[in-house]
Amino acid sequence: MQRRTFITHSLGAAVASAVSSASLAAPEAVARTGLADPSLLPPGARSRSAEVNGIRMHYVEAGSGPAVILLHGWPQTWFAWRDTIASLSSWFRVIAPDLRGTGLSERAASGYDKQTIATDIRHLITQVGLAKAHVVGHDMGGKAAFVLAKLHPECVDRLVLVDCLIPGTEVTDALKGGAWHYGFHMAPQIPEMLTKGRERAYIAAQIRNWSFRKDAVGDRAIDEFASHYASDGGMTAGFNFYRELRRDAELVSGLQSRRLAMPVLTIGGEHSAGTRLADAVRDHADNLRELIAPGSGHFVAEEAPDFFRVSLTQFLSGG
Repeated sequence: MQRRTFITHSLGAAVASAVSSASLAAPEAVARTGLADPSLLPPGARSRSAEVNGIRMHYVEAGSGPAVILLHGWPQTWFAWRDTIASLSSWFRVIAPDLRGTGLSERAASGYDKQTIATDIRHLITQVGLAKAHVVGHDMGGKAAFVLAKLHPECVDRLVLVDCLIPGTEVTDALKGGAWHYGFHMAPQIPEMLTKGRERAYIAAQIRNWSFRKDAVGDRAIDEFASHYASDGGMTAGFNFYRELRRDAELVSGLQSRRLAMPVLTIGGEHSAGTRLADAVRDHADNLRELIAPGSGHFVAEEAPDFFRVSLTQFLSGG
């Protein structure tokens, strides 16, 4: 079942469940010290921040070896990668930032188009002393990773796109079979007004709807994500990633002639993007490998962790 159909059929039940089981009051904003609570970090990981592209960006780092940058999506933060960081850090230097406006990174007033996000990551790669890195992106992070590889291929060793849609391939019109949340998130001010005080319930409902394994993203993770998005400006920053989709599509349309020469791996959730991701990337990449995560919805790293870990490690190791 494709993601848009899955969402349409199950949204009502998930919203009702999330609202009844979660407090309607927004969680208290986390102390914005710029560093993560040490209890949240995987073993051996460090919480750090850097000035990149005019903003302060928070990131978590662990391990040593070839560098891997992990880019999360909405409605998540670096914490979505905690298990991936733990599993990869034995072989790689793993760096997982909070994207602009999310988590402990600065709530910038603008710059949520994926070209700016890609520039943020290019600057981060330089700031941590690297010339290039493997780049893995999921959801909105996948869009930014794709744009980064297009605009700055010299920074990207290998590219992994995880259950995302390439800018311009999204179906944003619900009357044409698209997912309803695109229009809702893109509307000015309305989604902030309607989710205010219900941030956790809304985030939980969306995560449950986009998951095939409903328990894969647990309450602890949802609490952590919601604590940041419910803080001042957090939901607006998240919605701004959607509000820039038209500009993102125009950018990628103009980059069609720029081929991706680096090895590219696409991983689509069986019950989410499926083959749509690889179908879209195929026209851009010279060296493409395609995988489908069995039994997974949108959140592949959490829903199919063993499959994801093995597939990612093999690909990044050159296998």
